[in-house]
Amino acid sequence: MALAEQTYGFFIPTVSLMGVGCSKETGAQAKALGATNLLIVTDAGLSKMGVADQIKAQLVEAGLKAVIFDGAEPNPTDKNVHDGVKVYQDNKCDGIVSLGGGSSHDCGKGIGLVIGNGGHIRDFEGVNKSTKAMPPFLAINTTAGTASEMTRFCIITNTDTHVKMAIVDWRCTPNIAINDPVLMVGKPPALTAATGMDALTHAVEAYVSTIATPITDACAIKAIELIAANLSVAVANGDNLEARDAMAYAEYLAGMAFNNASLGYVHSMAHQLGGFYNLPHGVCNAILLPAVSQFNLIACPKRFADIAVALGENITGLSVTEAAEKAIAAIRKLSASIGIPAGLKELNVKEADLKIMAENAKKDACQLTNPRKATLEQVIEIYKAAM
Repeated sequence: MALAEQTYGFFIPTVSLMGVGCSKETGAQAKALGATNLLIVTDAGLSKMGVADQIKAQLVEAGLKAVIFDGAEPNPTDKNVHDGVKVYQDNKCDGIVSLGGGSSHDCGKGIGLVIGNGGHIRDFEGVNKSTKAMPPFLAINTTAGTASEMTRFCIITNTDTHVKMAIVDWRCTPNIAINDPVLMVGKPPALTAATGMDALTHAVEAYVSTIATPITDACAIKAIELIAANLSVAVANGDNLEARDAMAYAEYLAGMAFNNASLGYVHSMAHQLGGFYNLPHGVCNAILLPAVSQFNLIACPKRFADIAVALGENITGLSVTEAAEKAIAAIRKLSASIGIPAGLKELNVKEADLKIMAENAKKDACQLTNPRKATLEQVIEIYKAAM
């Protein structure tokens, strides 16, 4: 915490529902928000699996109308957003339900920002660019990773520049967040691993952020403890409801942490990989996290020592720096054990692209709260270390 005069905010949905079966409250919650005709924003996979129809049926049962828009791509684009805006307007909707992981929630937030404020989604890149509220918004989460169902962050790819735009705006925080572990059961091991490492990255970056507070610290450390104890179990057995429930709490706590303490170079760099190569965000974070942590270690070794303890490491008798190194080793070990690729080369990242990605990462809003400032050359070197 800074000693100079500074205001620290805390942002969170008005209502958050957790626990087995809580998604059954969708209809009642939408009705309570005053919506009558909702746009369900989801991806093609959840639509084909019938999950979107299941949510639509609950809304209809509550006496509401709903239409499904399943055009949210894995890294949602400005085109996805405006396609959704058209469906919303054509069907005279008055509320939004996002269903899925971060892609669906971010796409839904983008639609909500444009519906509420007009203009183009690109107008909202940056911090608090909107001036009017979104329509009533419920976010139903199906993965334990991004925490987009409860944050003020919205990441949309600009299809002209292939850069992921970071939109940070308190007005795009969903009114209601729903985390039902039943909807997470049976997710493929690779998706479980990637989203779980995304949550771990949120917690670690928030804990070492320059604007961390005692509130965000408490959330971040508890999230790390839950992830260390439950992620491997959830990857090994997707039907383990106890592990799924614990991971749902972990990703939500990590979301509470980074929604208010923000992030760092892992995310600013991962956004470029997603924009350039359309790669899974969680996998990019997992690969970059040890490399960025190694760079950051000298800025806050005690914080990394705390992370080591939360990850279950024994640091008795070690110096602070030795204990901090244990955290980075534990992160690498966890990643390897759940099948995360060893480096960016496995994802076909090209060294020729590192400079332009580093330049864009330096402009990303997430880098502002990293504990150690990096030059362009140092960002390139971190990319190389992660190759």
